[in-house]
Amino acid sequence: MRVLLVGSGGREHALAWKLAQSPTLTELHAAPGNPGIARLADCHPIRAEDAEGLLGLARSLDIDLVVVGPEVPLVMGLADVLRRFGIAVFGPGKRAAAIEGSKSFAKEVMAAAGVPTAEQLAIARLPCVVKADGLAAGKGVHVCRSQDELDAALRAVGSRGEKVVVEELLEGPEVSLFAICDGRVVQPLVSAQDFKRARDGDEGPNTGGMGAYAPVPGLGQSEVEELVSRVHRPVLAELERRGAPFVGLLYAGLMLTSNGFRVLEFNCRFGDPETQAILPLFDGDLLDVLAATATGKLRDVVIGASAAGAAVTIALAAEEYPAAGDRGSRITGVDEAEALGALVFHAGTALHGDRLVTNGGRILGVTGLGESVAAARDAAYAAASRIEFAGKRHRTDIALAAAGGQTLSLSGLRED
Repeated sequence: MRVLLVGSGGREHALAWKLAQSPTLTELHAAPGNPGIARLADCHPIRAEDAEGLLGLARSLDIDLVVVGPEVPLVMGLADVLRRFGIAVFGPGKRAAAIEGSKSFAKEVMAAAGVPTAEQLAIARLPCVVKADGLAAGKGVHVCRSQDELDAALRAVGSRGEKVVVEELLEGPEVSLFAICDGRVVQPLVSAQDFKRARDGDEGPNTGGMGAYAPVPGLGQSEVEELVSRVHRPVLAELERRGAPFVGLLYAGLMLTSNGFRVLEFNCRFGDPETQAILPLFDGDLLDVLAATATGKLRDVVIGASAAGAAVTIALAAEEYPAAGDRGSRITGVDEAEALGALVFHAGTALHGDRLVTNGGRILGVTGLGESVAAARDAAYAAASRIEFAGKRHRTDIALAAAGGQTLSLSGLRED
């Protein structure tokens, strides 16, 4: 099978790594890709947002399946363009991708589907959460507990010309739950938890994600299935009722509050950096699953139980991230990190000649594996310590509580 992977980040590198293991893969192409992906695939200099360019590439290469990584091309309608010309795509069409592209649309869908979410406020009152209605690369959410924070959030969102969505502030642990969907059939993946704030202790601004781990202690197969039945399946049914069947990866960001679970947001694609922790635990042929999904045959494949053990991913970021990235600083130590058994996924890198250099905000994702979260965490940090570049920064508390034995309260799954 000839596959075209769209995107250039750490999520796409993880997808390429897993797809390359499939015995049914004959050719793997990526657009635009990155230096890590280039070790696994033929990369083509076409931007993920260039629908016509990607269509031409897919047709010229006689591609059997296109896997779309980032949200922007999906929200812009890339999958619709490709399907119009008979190309199978793993990724939702524009109308279904609005579940991520518009928070107000997602609110409407959840209300119609009976899925609990944060209350939307008519006026901003403290404490609250201020969100940009559209895409913001994971940085459009502002938690406001003071008037100064609220004023700054309203200015930040308003300066982009975005519609503002204000919600009640919920408290509790967050969980990322991925489910593969072919429009009707849903199969969940292992649960994960990511760390969005820039600094230790969940301080600082929101980012695209500073690390993740999987699985989440306390959320076993039965709890995951219950959440999927109460969140993903009703939303999929509502989208189908609206004539917008969802084909791809539906990612629910959940909070387990003392009053029951609430959906914080939906994403229409694999999450980053959770994918870098989830896919190493995926026990099966990912290509077969994605191809079956794209052709409406997910019922014909079985996603088995995840591989035993745990995975922890540490994001190595530029010094000023998320305010700014870094370009051109030399990166060393990747080979040494991989020699320890870690997986190093490229997120914001480039090649200058034969030198690997920085090229973004989040530079690399280092994933450690182990029999437990604690062992995986130790492996991830040991490998991350071998990598150096100017201004390298990372959180030191990724998966710390889980490694120490903390288990999520399952009361968060039950409504009061």
